[in-house]
This record gives sequence, structure tokens and C-alpha cells, in this order.
Amino acid sequence: RSHFGSSRCRFDTNHQQGVSAPAMADAKNEVVQVFGRKKKATAVAICRTGQGVLRVNGNHIDTVQPELLRAKVFEPVLLLGADRFSKVDIRIRVRGGGFTSQIYAIRQAVAKSLIAYYQKFIDEASKKEIRDILVAYDKSIVISDPRRCEAKKFGGRSARARFQKSYR
Repeated sequence: RSHFGSSRCRFDTNHQQGVSAPAMADAKNEVVQVFGRKKKATAVAICRTGQGVLRVNGNHIDTVQPELLRAKVFEPVLLLGADRFSKVDIRIRVRGGGFTSQIYAIRQAVAKSLIAYYQKFIDEASKKEIRDILVAYDKSIVISDPRRCEAKKFGGRSARARFQKSYR
């Protein structure tokens, strides 16, 4: 990567094309970045004003694997309705963990990004309505699960199990 700021380069190219800075600021600066976590998986969602595109690691959200858990990713969309998602683009990068924890991290990132977008750019009342709908369905969509893997200790093969004791 270059040490020059990418935002500065973008501004310069738009300025050369004759786009005014305030007009560009209104359209592109409505950006919110949030994350969703489950175990070791972390999904970072960038929500901006757009046409309703949902992408995970550059691929369309319909191609998320495994197929059995794909419905979990769509839960926020199904609960809130597609009309709320039609005005925003959400791009998600997910790393770490296994298949299932990545799916749950994506699901949480999508929900939290929409809540943050509505809070910052629309109004507090609609944000509260969205949050209440999601929490009523499942608390883990909005609130992260604090459970983590326990570290292994000495004197045994795992975190809790001890080696067998013998007296003779």
C-alpha cells in the first residue's frame, strides 16, 4: 500500500472531473463501520448509502456457504423487510473462526450496521424500532456472545480434564 491517503486521491480525481466537494460529501460520507463477533470469527461491515447491495468478502450474499445456514444471514433482512435495506449498501469482510461462527458474525454485523446507519443518518426513533424488533426475535443478533474458549492448563490434556491419578 502507498502511504498517501486514498481519500485524498479520491477527492483529487473528483475535483478534476468538476464535482463539487459539498455535493460529493453528502453522497459518499454517509458511511458507518461496525463489527460482529462470534467466538474467533470477526465480521466487519461497512454500511453506506446505495442501492441495497449486500456483499460478503466481495461475493453476493446469496452465495454464502454452507447453504443450511444461509437463512441465518438473511434473518435481519427478513425481520425488518427489504425496504429498509434498499437504501443502503453493506459490504462485509469476515475472518477467523469456523463456518458456523462466521455466519453468526455476519448476521450480527448486518444487523448492527443497519442500526448504526439509522441512528447516525436517519433518526433515533426508527433506530429504536429496528433494534426492538431484532432483540425481540433474538438477543444475539445485536448483542455479542461473551463466551470464549477456555485456555488449556498444565496437569491435564485440556482446560478442565486432568491426567489420571495412580497410587501404585
